[in-house]
Amino acid sequence: MTKVVVAITGASGAAIGIRVFERLLARPDTAPQLIVSPSARRTIAHEVGPAALERLLLTGATLHEHDDIGATLASGSYPTAGMIVAPCSMRTLAAIAAGLADNLIVRAADVHLKERRRLVLVAREAPLHLGHLRNMVAVTEMGAIVMPPVPAFYHRPQTVADIVDHLASRAIDLLALPGPREAVAWDGGEA
Repeated sequence: MTKVVVAITGASGAAIGIRVFERLLARPDTAPQLIVSPSARRTIAHEVGPAALERLLLTGATLHEHDDIGATLASGSYPTAGMIVAPCSMRTLAAIAAGLADNLIVRAADVHLKERRRLVLVAREAPLHLGHLRNMVAVTEMGAIVMPPVPAFYHRPQTVADIVDHLASRAIDLLALPGPREAVAWDGGEA
């Protein structure tokens, strides 16, 4: 089983992280590992519903405690195919950029960078100030992929769920996992 780490932080956009996790759970070859920050628990309850996290856990999903710095995910010897932080708060982005591994999300991200594994940060904030941009440059220079959740419209989404699903699919595709791509590809505009 291919292990993929999914972290959800407290930034708005919790539905994206949940959808990333659900899509990875649906893959027969993938065992997603979940980390949810304390702020994310509040955001999930507000944006997606109070039972959303419980529904994920009922699937048998592996949830790692946010403050468990000794978890398997905190070691480079624990093999994973990559990590997605969705949404990635500016606080988490700044901590990753500075190497401040004071919780499992940042430590796992740090491990992915040092082991040269794929790290996708669905950075959620707008507008951006210079500090945000510098942190994005820093993590990009370290090897991370910054993917702001900018929706595509070429696939003609009909609902917010369609937009969330496409963003989640694009984030997963950035990990370059084996198998078919998740997202609907641009077809050149052929009608």
